[in-house]
Amino acid sequence: MDLTLKKMQEEVDRYIAQFEEGYFPPMSLVVCLTEELGELAREVNHRYGEKKKKTSELDGEIALELGDMVFVIACLANSLNIDLETVHRQVMAKFATRDANRWTKKRNDTMESRNDQ
Repeated sequence: MDLTLKKMQEEVDRYIAQFEEGYFPPMSLVVCLTEELGELAREVNHRYGEKKKKTSELDGEIALELGDMVFVIACLANSLNIDLETVHRQVMAKFATRDANRWTKKRNDTMESRNDQ
């Protein structure tokens, strides 16, 4: 089953709905997101950066840290009634127009070889 952003937000909402407390306030969710970003940064630094883990530290998982961030982002979006699919389309349109010529596009050798013939 494909998981869309909408389905993900609905799944998170069902999970949160089972608790009396519901969603944390937006500011608390931003703080949670910052904490999760710190955990992600630590894992990336251990794997790719200068600071390697101590032998006594458990191995973390970059993918799981990203997953934690996605969960908190879904919580924040849900608590503010923001549809992440709509926002994603808006952001992609912004990048497609604003940054259309900012980066060097990859050459498509297949297309160029067809044009050369």
